[in-house]
Amino acid sequence: MTQEQWGALQDRLSSTIGENNYRTWIKPLEYKGLEADGVAVFLAPTNFIGTYVSQNFGDLLLSQISTLDSQVRRLQFRVSNAPRPAAGRPRPVAARPEQGTAQPVQASGANGAANGQSNGQAAGADLLPSAPLDARFTFDNFIVGKPNELAHAAARRVAEAETVTFNPLFLYGGVGLGKTHLMHAITWELRNRRPDLNVLYLSAEQFMYRFVQALRERRMMDFKELFRSVDVLMVDDVQFIAGKDSTQEEFFHTFNALVDQNKQIVISADRAPDEIKDLENRIRSRLQSGLVVDLHPTDYELRLGILQSKVDTYRTQYPSLQLDDGILEFLAHRISTNVRVLEGALTRLFAFASLVGQPITMELTQDCLADVLRASDRKISIEEIQRKVADHYNIRLSDLIGPKRVRNFARPRQVAMYLCKQLTARSLPEIGRRFGGRDHTTVMHGVKRIEELRMQDSQIADDIELLRRALEA
Repeated sequence: MTQEQWGALQDRLSSTIGENNYRTWIKPLEYKGLEADGVAVFLAPTNFIGTYVSQNFGDLLLSQISTLDSQVRRLQFRVSNAPRPAAGRPRPVAARPEQGTAQPVQASGANGAANGQSNGQAAGADLLPSAPLDARFTFDNFIVGKPNELAHAAARRVAEAETVTFNPLFLYGGVGLGKTHLMHAITWELRNRRPDLNVLYLSAEQFMYRFVQALRERRMMDFKELFRSVDVLMVDDVQFIAGKDSTQEEFFHTFNALVDQNKQIVISADRAPDEIKDLENRIRSRLQSGLVVDLHPTDYELRLGILQSKVDTYRTQYPSLQLDDGILEFLAHRISTNVRVLEGALTRLFAFASLVGQPITMELTQDCLADVLRASDRKISIEEIQRKVADHYNIRLSDLIGPKRVRNFARPRQVAMYLCKQLTARSLPEIGRRFGGRDHTTVMHGVKRIEELRMQDSQIADDIELLRRALEA
């Protein structure tokens, strides 16, 4: 078989096994020529790739090559000293290339059997960990606001730094606050900036599954080699390994091995390390040894920014669709706990309006999203807000709602009014009545004043965020 024939065959293989498989496994191969006894020799950049191709595509390759050259009886894959993969080529998690001269990996004969194959070589393919990345989850598409600005900045630093900075970077927060988005964004950025790095992103459940599989099939050495050969390890939802003693043990040793090699680790969870129940103390201590960053619940401004960004995207898909004023503000106020629900509501709204051929009005919005709005109805009461605020500022409840206008009572009172406006569906007159029979204009003034102070006074902003989180917990 000539080099020209091999080039033509690659095009056929791409359509047969799929573009992704072709780019990952076949494209890295280099055809060296035909040796004695009909052995077609290929050079692979790593032992692992050669083994995987022989195991999974050996019969197909031999069959296709035999149609071009009847002299070919067997295939043999040898490890070369080829450089790291070029930018854009998906890189598998594998052992580092062998050093020295090219060495045979294994050969596939006409019957498809592999000669010289060990259990360790065969294990790599099944243990290859991978998790798909969402193309939408990039830094460019991440809306930054006060609740997530620190997490965003830390993720950016890890993705752009030439050396390891925070190790590990630990991101935590509730559902739909952007943890996975930042994890994917780091991975995309690293792949674009440093294609030479071996970046592995997976969930804690996938780590546990691969570990159990390796135990069951007695392939622990392959498991260890694969996970400890990465340059950057990213594990999502690490709380899932809590209580799994054996998995925690292996995770701990993998963590230590990578840190000792100065390899970057990024972890995410739904809560802080010291709040994860049944997590071993030594793992908890390790996770806390780097930078721990909380993604706070979204505030109104951030939710509105997210909606506005989504609308800009939908304008290209629905160019003639009319959106009435106030719709986005209404949704940002009413759907406050989960960004995924918020984005899903807007997607449904645009699709529904397009299908029925109507503009997006407040009436259509409430009709289309009735179930979402009902589920998102705030259950927090004015009385609960008043108690929380009084406790936070260490004043009596009677002073909070009473007539005294001294600053020590007036500012907490305005904070409580602001939270009542944000977190309940009560009208301004009703809120005023609950604060000692005050007029609704007094409530309006208090809300406006706190909105201004939040932008000027970081202490007020922090107080409101802490109170909001406590009330929505």
